[in-house]
Amino acid sequence: MTILERVNALRSLMKEKDIHAYIITSSDPHMSEYVPEYWTSRQWISGFTGSAGTVVITQDKAGLWADSRYFLQAEKQLEGSGIKLFKMGIPGTPTQYQWLLSELEFEANVGFDGTCFSIAQTKELKNSLGNLSVHISEEEDLINKIWTDRPSLPKHNVFEHPVEFAGKSRKEKLVSIRKEMSKLEATHHFVGSLDDIAWIFNLRGKDVDFNPVAIAYALINQDTCCLYLDQSKLDDKLIRSLKQDGINTSDYKDICGDLEELLGSENVLLDSNRSNLRIYRSITANIIERENPSQLLKSQKNPTEIKGMKEAMIQDGLALTQFFCWLEENLGKIKITEFTLIDKLREFRSQQKYFVGESFGSIVGYKAHGASPHYSTTEETDCEIKAEGILLIDSGGQYMNGTTDITRTTALGELNQEEKDDFTLVLKGMIQMSLAVFPKGTHGCNIDILARQALWMHGKNYGHGTGHGVGCFLNVHEGPQSIRQDLKEQAILPGMISSNEPGFYKEGAYGIRHENLILCKEKLSTEFGQFLEFDTLTLFPFDTKALNIDLLNKVEKSWLNHYHQKVYDSLFTLLDEKHKNWLKNKTQPV
Repeated sequence: MTILERVNALRSLMKEKDIHAYIITSSDPHMSEYVPEYWTSRQWISGFTGSAGTVVITQDKAGLWADSRYFLQAEKQLEGSGIKLFKMGIPGTPTQYQWLLSELEFEANVGFDGTCFSIAQTKELKNSLGNLSVHISEEEDLINKIWTDRPSLPKHNVFEHPVEFAGKSRKEKLVSIRKEMSKLEATHHFVGSLDDIAWIFNLRGKDVDFNPVAIAYALINQDTCCLYLDQSKLDDKLIRSLKQDGINTSDYKDICGDLEELLGSENVLLDSNRSNLRIYRSITANIIERENPSQLLKSQKNPTEIKGMKEAMIQDGLALTQFFCWLEENLGKIKITEFTLIDKLREFRSQQKYFVGESFGSIVGYKAHGASPHYSTTEETDCEIKAEGILLIDSGGQYMNGTTDITRTTALGELNQEEKDDFTLVLKGMIQMSLAVFPKGTHGCNIDILARQALWMHGKNYGHGTGHGVGCFLNVHEGPQSIRQDLKEQAILPGMISSNEPGFYKEGAYGIRHENLILCKEKLSTEFGQFLEFDTLTLFPFDTKALNIDLLNKVEKSWLNHYHQKVYDSLFTLLDEKHKNWLKNKTQPV
């Protein structure tokens, strides 16, 4: 079916069920950012392939709500679909619920799949549409009734993440979780988010592209706990190991039945942002709504995890050195396209120790394609790379000892003054963030300005956040911290690893983004309190030939030179003579 035919098929079913508006989110029952193919309903109904966005369909209208990362991509992918793009964050753009207020009648019926809608989302919907006294219908997944060739659920084996990489055993982690449960007087803790489950139980999987997680739920009490998953994914050795640690296993579909059996006098801790509505409806016991304790525990990396992440940066730096050296040697001699570079990046990373896979789909944006922050190369958009213009590459690797995420923007030919200035302004922002010293308790929104100030002074900006948390052989995007203009209650704390990635995007021309991963650590204590700083972990040079050196001040030049010396010192002994010489040339002082 075409997109229009799919939408019309859904409308026919909505009419039959007396549903006036149907909402399709990007999520799965675990509120994941990236989901297995089975749960790509929003993509199937709209044709929009971005990782975030919501589709709302009524009997005569349809809309997709997406943020600035996807404006260009969404406009192209929605052409001819009959679905209107609503650009979130742009003044005058209504939210999906504001739009529904203007479209629906009093006591209208609003439907969605309750397994893919969080408790928090449901409360927001009810509060926003309260004046209409809408009726909510969340019992059925209507998409499932019309998606006749829907993919099946993944069947990949679950495997251990050894303590030599994790740093703490699952028994130790469960002790920490139960300690937090006791503080809240919780008798049980429901966990639905896949990265939390993977971290708590030192398990990894391959059910979601790029994120090493397995589809599962967990229910933890003060004495035992149970993992709910497809048990065919576990081998006998792993089952025995889990049982020795007091962990039982049950079928994935048993979770709601077990929750229904909990006594009314018991207290269940759950995260309303990471638990779906169907789960919530299954619980008759008292509910304590708090963020999963594992979110904060997981974000503050232990010494073993920090060591592993630093080792993974070396592995990644070696792969990138080989990749960019290959690109320089072959540019203009053989045909190279965006897809070629994606494949080559994967090839060079795969040769590194402990490599498991990519941490996300590589973004290779040449010229105008780089202006879309989350651009994804397709057969239709793939283009030849020539010795001219600007190339933006955002990529990362999953290694048993860590996760990487790095963006480098490269000049493939001579740049004009505006391009050099923009390249340098973005780098100034990244350097200022790298140099930050701040009191403990500082939030990401308090330091986000450091990355934007140089751009703001020239009347320029970027629409995405500056930094997200990064897991250790886990999700490349993780919380609870973030560095962005929006207020997030979580302070930046020692042990947290975040990205540092300011950018600038000139529509129809080029995109520029520089990204390193940074570790928050203690700097000093004074009578004014404890102060923190960042340690840059990523190890690969910036393209200094694209710089306008005059825009860098003395401190910024010093940082850049020291960083490049650190890159060279960390990598050169592991390189052959050719790559050693290439790297030495790229890390010369400015």
